[in-house]
Amino acid sequence: MAADWEEIRRLAADFQRAQFTDAVQRLSERNCIEIIAKLIQEKKLDVVHTLDGKEYITSAQISREIRDELYVHGGRINIVELQQIINVDWVHVENRASDIAKSDKGVQLVLGQLIDDTYLDRLAEEVNDKLQQAGLITVAELCKSYDLPGDFLTEELSKRLGKLIQGEMDQYNRGIIFTPGFVARHKARIRGLFSAITRPIPVSSMIGAFGFQEHLLYSVLEELVNNGRLKGSVVGGRQDKAVYIPDIYSKTQNTWVDSFLQQNGYLEFDALVRLGIPDPPSYIKKRFKSNKLLFLRAACVGQALVDQVEALVEEAVNSATWTDIQPILPSCLSVEDIGMLISQAMRNSNVQSAARVLGGTVVISEKFISNCLLLFDEAMQQKAQKEVKNNPVFLITEDDLKQASMLTESSAPSKKEKREAERRKKATEGSGSVKAGGGSNAREIRIRKTKKKGRKDEDSDEETGPSQQNRSKQTEASFMAQEEIIVILEERLSDYPEEVLSELADHLVRPLNKAYQEVLRTVFMSSTSSLSGANKKKSMKDLQEEISNLYNNIRLFEKGTKFFSDETQVHIAKHVLKTVCTDVTNILVNFLATDLMMSVENPSSITAEVRVKILSKLSEETRGPLLKLHNCLNGKTIEDFLTKIEDCAEVCGFILKKGDKKKERQALFLHRQALSEQLKETEDPALVLHLTSVLLFQACTHCMLHAPGRCVPQIIGTLTGRISMEQQQLLSAYQSLVVKQLVSQSQGRKQEEAVGEASKAEEQEEEASRDRAQLMALTDQVKELVLTQRKMSVTED
Repeated sequence: MAADWEEIRRLAADFQRAQFTDAVQRLSERNCIEIIAKLIQEKKLDVVHTLDGKEYITSAQISREIRDELYVHGGRINIVELQQIINVDWVHVENRASDIAKSDKGVQLVLGQLIDDTYLDRLAEEVNDKLQQAGLITVAELCKSYDLPGDFLTEELSKRLGKLIQGEMDQYNRGIIFTPGFVARHKARIRGLFSAITRPIPVSSMIGAFGFQEHLLYSVLEELVNNGRLKGSVVGGRQDKAVYIPDIYSKTQNTWVDSFLQQNGYLEFDALVRLGIPDPPSYIKKRFKSNKLLFLRAACVGQALVDQVEALVEEAVNSATWTDIQPILPSCLSVEDIGMLISQAMRNSNVQSAARVLGGTVVISEKFISNCLLLFDEAMQQKAQKEVKNNPVFLITEDDLKQASMLTESSAPSKKEKREAERRKKATEGSGSVKAGGGSNAREIRIRKTKKKGRKDEDSDEETGPSQQNRSKQTEASFMAQEEIIVILEERLSDYPEEVLSELADHLVRPLNKAYQEVLRTVFMSSTSSLSGANKKKSMKDLQEEISNLYNNIRLFEKGTKFFSDETQVHIAKHVLKTVCTDVTNILVNFLATDLMMSVENPSSITAEVRVKILSKLSEETRGPLLKLHNCLNGKTIEDFLTKIEDCAEVCGFILKKGDKKKERQALFLHRQALSEQLKETEDPALVLHLTSVLLFQACTHCMLHAPGRCVPQIIGTLTGRISMEQQQLLSAYQSLVVKQLVSQSQGRKQEEAVGEASKAEEQEEEASRDRAQLMALTDQVKELVLTQRKMSVTED
């Protein structure tokens, strides 16, 4: 039993000892962190980890610490400072601060700062102290002092006006706060200063000179004027152009304006501006509502002055003279103002159509202008007689040109006619037979000089529409140039102002030209009647023989073109069409123009425009074939022209006789004789080369040739094998020298600017001199190739 009791006491002691002994099993710090992180992840625990990693803090604790720090810092603290103090992430501080600002009306979040009402009350007390000392304070200055936005300060200070701040805010500018005492002092200064003003003065100058607050000045000034405390008015409103005009000055001003208008009949705007009236037109309209005033650019004039101008204009119209309005008008009026005044006077008098204004100030009657036209009648008759005598004049009107253009277009060859012409050409070339003929009176063949390099040949057929239009404009003769008209007017109108003569002459140019055209038409018609009578005396036999000879010559020229290439044939054909073919066409047209009293003494003076105009006057059956013949002159083949001229000759009553071999030989002889005579007289190397090559071609081929200067190299090329080698070499050397001379002449001589260029020019001059000497030496030898028959060694084909 004793042993059991001992065991029980031992066990009780062990139990007691176990009760008072601490537990050996504990959680480590890492296990605690992991447990808390797990709880936060499962959203069972809302705590924030500090930046140093040693503590956890709840959101409620962050809010309490923010409020504590806000109180400690006097009601204003930056969130950045709170983040450093609380030692948590900035996002958590910002979120809790935003929640505090939303939940507490006495706390605001402004530009990252927490501000409560206690701070704003203390700020308002400080602002009130400054306001009482200065009398006026601006929100802009407070923004700089307290580093707060202007709108926020304006709103918070407005809530405390009359409570913590003893002052008021400007109703026009909420950025200014002033005390009632400041307003009273300001008002007293304004009242005293503007009471002493006796002349108009800009309000803006007073602000700069006396340091007034702008909006307060306008408010006080407007109040004083409306109450009648200040005897005056503000013109221009609240702007930089606002002007204060005292009543005493306005009375003096109105008196001066009324007196000036009554005495002079006008008011100058610049004078009113100098008088202190900023908007003269509005002032005048308000001042003189019942008066009839005419407002111009620089002034306004009364009815009396307008009546004087009307009287002068009516007198000029009734007496068929002119008058200068400027002497009776004020010198301040510009030319534009005078023109407006004269226009108004002419409308009032209903003489707009009976007079004109020249030079801006001179009113001239239409009857006077008509009388001026009579001064040129004698000169017009003399010039018309001289013009008709010296030059063939064709009076082509614009309607005639339009009609002629329509006729030309309608008479253009159709596709069927073109195909027929091509078929005839191929048939002629295939047969190899060329009809020939000649006459005893062959026309002299015009040989044109070879053109210098770089210049367009005169026989070029590239006549475009614009060039023809220019020639048609030139056919209309003008009477006198404006300068000549001025000279005659100066002689006849000695008392007329010289500065207006030019404008009067400009008005007279068109009516004078129109009248001259009528006189010219009358003189021309009388002269053409005599010419037509003379033409009728010319026998049909002579015309028949002349046309037949030209027709056969054209056939012989067409035969000579067959020795050249197609391209060269086109150039030669165009040349023949523009020269000999045009002469034949003009003879036929001039013959028909005799009945229309439009014929001329020299048919070669008829131009394309005149030709079409004459054809437009003919009957339909006569006009059709001749228009086709006229259109062929701009073609590229001679065969088409020969076909058309046969039809035209039949219409005109002529019979074209094809020449026989005897007449063909006679035509060849006469053509060679004419060219030889011209070759004997000329000394121009280019023309010598042209004539020699044509004569050699005729001697070798027994065919006449009428070619332009551009085709000389091709003509010489056809002589290869037909003349001796010595003659060929002589022609080639002479041709090279001619080309070289033409190139040097086209380049011209440049002015010597440096020594090197001067020496180069001397070398070129020496070389040109040598070339001229060689040309002179070879010219006689080249002439002898055709002029001395015994020296020609022509080989047979």
